[in-house]
Amino acid sequence: MNKYELAVVVNAQIDDEARAAVVDKCKDLIARFGGAVSNVDDWGKKKLAYEIQKMNEAFYYFIQFEAEGAAIAEIESRMRIMDNVIRYLCVKQDEA
Repeated sequence: MNKYELAVVVNAQIDDEARAAVVDKCKDLIARFGGAVSNVDDWGKKKLAYEIQKMNEAFYYFIQFEAEGAAIAEIESRMRIMDNVIRYLCVKQDEA
């Protein structure tokens, strides 16, 4: 099992319940493919570096988890089509 971090940029124009549902859906997705979530960092609402889909602000979440390498492609393919997720990035963390 490798350690990964999933950065998720969520639409700022949705309510708190919908935003929490997006994060829960991400965690469920990781668990469904054999991963184990260790930490979720909520960075709150931040200004975007550039306009995306006519939005200037979004909520940032960083999810640390452990999973097999094959699970990452499946997680990313489902993240790509999730509603209210503006951008995402999954990176492998160093073992150091």
